[in-house]
Amino acid sequence: MLITLSKHLGKYRLPSVLTPFFMVLEVIFETIIPLCMGWIVKYGIEGNDGAGDMDYILKMGGIMTVLVILSLISGILGAAFGSVASCGLAKNLRKDMYANIQTFSFSNIDRFSTAGLITRLTTDVTNVQNAYQMLLRMAFRAPVSMIFALFMSFMVSYKIATIYLAAVIFLGIGLSIIMMYARKYFSQVFEKYDDLNETIQENVNAIRVVKAFVREDYESEELKKAAGNIYKMFVKAENVVIWNAPLMQFTMFGTMLLIAWFGAHLVVSQELDTGSLLTLFTYCLNILGNLMMLSFIFVMLTLSAASGKRIAEVLDEKTELKNPENPEYEVKDGSVEFKNVSFSYSKGAGKNVLNNINLKINSGETIGIIGGTGSAKTSLVNLINRLYDVNEGEVKVGGINVKDYDMEALRNQVSVVLQKNVLFSGTIYDNLRWGNPDATEGECMEACKLACAHDFICSFPEGYLTKIEQGGTNVSGGQKQRLCIARALLKKPKIIIFDDSTSAVDTATDAKIRKSLKEAIPGTTKFIIAQRISSVQDADRIIVMEEGEVNGFGTHDELLKTNAIYREVFESQTGSNADFDEVKGGEI
Repeated sequence: MLITLSKHLGKYRLPSVLTPFFMVLEVIFETIIPLCMGWIVKYGIEGNDGAGDMDYILKMGGIMTVLVILSLISGILGAAFGSVASCGLAKNLRKDMYANIQTFSFSNIDRFSTAGLITRLTTDVTNVQNAYQMLLRMAFRAPVSMIFALFMSFMVSYKIATIYLAAVIFLGIGLSIIMMYARKYFSQVFEKYDDLNETIQENVNAIRVVKAFVREDYESEELKKAAGNIYKMFVKAENVVIWNAPLMQFTMFGTMLLIAWFGAHLVVSQELDTGSLLTLFTYCLNILGNLMMLSFIFVMLTLSAASGKRIAEVLDEKTELKNPENPEYEVKDGSVEFKNVSFSYSKGAGKNVLNNINLKINSGETIGIIGGTGSAKTSLVNLINRLYDVNEGEVKVGGINVKDYDMEALRNQVSVVLQKNVLFSGTIYDNLRWGNPDATEGECMEACKLACAHDFICSFPEGYLTKIEQGGTNVSGGQKQRLCIARALLKKPKIIIFDDSTSAVDTATDAKIRKSLKEAIPGTTKFIIAQRISSVQDADRIIVMEEGEVNGFGTHDELLKTNAIYREVFESQTGSNADFDEVKGGEI
């Protein structure tokens, strides 16, 4: 984990080195100051047979002033470089995590929940950022300061310094035991954060449904439960960590009492002077203060270790889909062939989603796909642009196995209008140009006319400059679908896939869209997944899917005669009283 995180420091390695350097300098200057104070008492106040030496006091006072200024400057520089290094690491981690997520295949994404990824990009990175800053500053400063103080204490009086050493060992053992028990609770906290984020995300995304069914109280209760689980887990962790304070107080006051007791005896026996005792008390406070800081650092590191592990999981995740060594960059045409294809989302998990699929589709054909829920219609087309890899067999596009293509080149030639349409914040133009960043206004309008979207766009006061709210909440379902169709057309692909993408459009408009596409892009292979027979019956051929297998493949008339499933769906949708225009999709 530490190796993985350290790889992402980038240009912030130098500040990461300079931070502990200046913190050590600060410690050196601070450590010398108590020694100077002792010398002022010993030689400046009590020296010269008790008469004192003002010149010596002023000299040492000047030296102490310089040391304080140097210590202050070192501390400021250490804090500044520490902030740069920790914030830089957080920035790189978020950027690199997000970049790696973009390379994930769908199977990689399936391993992480959306809420979990958000928690890792936000809360977990913030924890690591805070811990890293503390690690660079305090985790270097405290031990070095303690070691220097112990060393100087042994120089002044090894008898008193032995008390310090015993206190350090005692406290170190106690803190290790506390952290060992607290760590398991902290590691579970962030799983509860995932649940909380998931609850919030689900509620906000579905706020209209929540309000429509008057489920605010229920959702509030769910959030209360998720927040309560985090509370309970943190309480368990803090009930362990809380022992840190009494342990620190016991060690601190016990050490001071022992120093006062033994120090007084040593002063009385003239083995130790008053100035040296003052120096030792100062070092005592230094050592115990640093021990307390180390205990706080241990808590932060324990908390951040769980976050660091979760971040490393995302950074170390490698996409299962990789480009070949010498990929093909040109897709010859839109022909598609499935050859003995079997596929499952979890390899080796038992039943396949698709079984032994054999299909051959010519370039420019319009292929309808129909079947019941769970019949693997979407899974079938997801293999065309290599969103998943097959378990067995091969999928060919343009006569070449999809695994032999550069994935970007392949996907640029395969447009997909998803079942769940997504629009982004920005203008209508901004959303359309997701299909082609260089598309002109004329090209955007032409695509919208083909998708029957131009008229309703022009009805908006700002036309194509109308702002789309997050998720496209200010347009209807049918309008959203038509905008997504226009966006896909702007790619000018060799293959276009409509995954139930006209379900919110009336049959007449659906027919107009299909007619426009047939006339405008005759050379593009079109796959139309639909629940309505009217959406696919005019296709060149239709695939009937059932339980991951091809139950039938042929024209509308052929399937009516030979395929029981297709005939049953047709009869159930049309009925004896069906309007002829509706059956024919509203065609004129």
